[in-house]
Amino acid sequence: MDLRKLKTLIDLVSESNVSELEITEAEGKVRIVKGGVMVPQYVQTVASAAPVPMAAPSMAVESVTPAEVAETGHITKSPMVGTFYRSATPGAKSFVEIGDAVKEGDTLCIIEAMKILNEIEADKSGNIKRILADNGQAVEYGQPLFIIE
Repeated sequence: MDLRKLKTLIDLVSESNVSELEITEAEGKVRIVKGGVMVPQYVQTVASAAPVPMAAPSMAVESVTPAEVAETGHITKSPMVGTFYRSATPGAKSFVEIGDAVKEGDTLCIIEAMKILNEIEADKSGNIKRILADNGQAVEYGQPLFIIE
């Protein structure tokens, strides 16, 4: 199931009185539950094998281990599942760039979740050392977004 179809299903559930939706197709199964902290699950079925959870699409996100974070600085993580944006509008200047000084409370990025734009603020003052997500990329809860030193 493609991402656009999945997003449409999520939007339909969020705008309706339906609290749970499960759809099974030839290539997999999707279950969407409204109200909880549950994330939509997508499972691909393989012929003569048990259902296998699909891996998240590879989008050139840098993997950061806790040891690496301790050595290199403070990590700011995504507080929600959504789409990561570095600027307020397409073509606008990014909120922050590598090397920028930020103060606690400064806006670092926007995460769009269910058509709501959520500003993500710096939880520590310092300089942006690394930006770990790409503009327009889907991010998960707890995924590292920035390293501040």
